[in-house]
Amino acid sequence: MNLETKEIRLQPANNKRLISLCGPFDDNLKQLESQLNITINRRDNFFRLIGTSVSVNAATNALVSLYSDTETECGVIHDIDPEQVYLTIKQIQILQTQYKYTKKNHNTLIQIETKNGTIKPRTKNQSKYIYNIFNHDITFGIGPAGTGKTYLAIAAAVDLLERKKNKYIVLTRPAIEAGEKLGFLPGDLNQKSDPYVRPLYDALFNIIGRERVEQLIQKNIIEVAPLAYMRGRTLNDSVIILDESQNTTITQMKMFLTRIGFHSTVIITGDITQIDLPSNQSSGLTHAIKVLSIIKDISFNFFTKEDSVRHAIVSRIIDAYEAWDEKKQF
Repeated sequence: MNLETKEIRLQPANNKRLISLCGPFDDNLKQLESQLNITINRRDNFFRLIGTSVSVNAATNALVSLYSDTETECGVIHDIDPEQVYLTIKQIQILQTQYKYTKKNHNTLIQIETKNGTIKPRTKNQSKYIYNIFNHDITFGIGPAGTGKTYLAIAAAVDLLERKKNKYIVLTRPAIEAGEKLGFLPGDLNQKSDPYVRPLYDALFNIIGRERVEQLIQKNIIEVAPLAYMRGRTLNDSVIILDESQNTTITQMKMFLTRIGFHSTVIITGDITQIDLPSNQSSGLTHAIKVLSIIKDISFNFFTKEDSVRHAIVSRIIDAYEAWDEKKQF
């Protein structure tokens, strides 16, 4: 393996910003070394990077980007944490692959602009997923936890709403407990369904803010409801998101897919490794993958642990469970 040495000097030199960049006991630099398999030597604001050409270039871009992030507009030093280092490297790696998708087919990376900031895909699969949402009537996002399936779907829905491509957003999930029996839930319909749809609210609040979400719900522009309440409806001019679809039955999935009206966009997310249905019931998601894959106008997007943008340990947890499942089969 051919190793390359590259030297960079971060300007302007600022000890407080350098401390923020490097982290306590140089933990951020150690994370860069571990994640990119390189060696970093530092003296003040001078860095020497040793590794493969691709890794050294990624580390260089990451250091420059993170150092820029240490200073805010008001001059306050911003602390760089391990999560930001991890996500910055992910972003650099997708840019290096030159995997380019856009709504207008320009040669730039697709991204979603919201009032709370810009949402960018962190991996090739995420970039392709967003592109397919904007270019298909029905898009499936299938993969493990933390890969951005639901968050990016809601971000795309908000984008379509704000660009007036669709008039409404409908968010739904099957009301299935994840391995627990919650028993009777008191209150009205909204209070009963709230525990099941709370992750959808959380994503909306993060993207456009709680106040804006509440205004749109009051105007019936955004609707969040359990899947059972979709029966008998036809949804026109809407972005319709079915989350946790691995917990639908075959009948429920068919019912949901036939709710689609004119000028609507449908996004279906799920993780086939976390099915909470009784053992005697087949998942509507796994069935749909087999039945609908022949339809060209439906997009299937499969994520892997490499697309996880949560804490780096999430990928290792997924690895451990996959290894355990494989071991049980023999």
